[in-house]
Amino acid sequence: MKRSVLTRYRVMAYVTGVLLILLCLGMIAKYLLEMNGAEGFTRVVSIAHGWLYVIYLVFAFDLGAKAKWPVRKQLWVLLAGTVPTAAFFVERNVSREVEPKIAEGSPAAVKA
Repeated sequence: MKRSVLTRYRVMAYVTGVLLILLCLGMIAKYLLEMNGAEGFTRVVSIAHGWLYVIYLVFAFDLGAKAKWPVRKQLWVLLAGTVPTAAFFVERNVSREVEPKIAEGSPAAVKA
């Protein structure tokens, strides 16, 4: 497995996680604080999160397929982009698990 597979997943996990937090803050501002300007903000952020979440799904599925995860784990990673802050915690756990596998497969690790 290549490091680029993990890097793509990590970037998209952070992007979708940040957008989801911004979306939640925008919804709080819109509905609880009744701020008029929050409507446009939430519209833009929700569209961005929706499109980028699809890319996150592709990259997470690619990583899971190459790491040979069971279906249950794969589903948890795929759904992490829909729960605020979950993407950050899941990304950290996934990185800890996959990093040693990448190091084992790297040519530098084999030569040493």
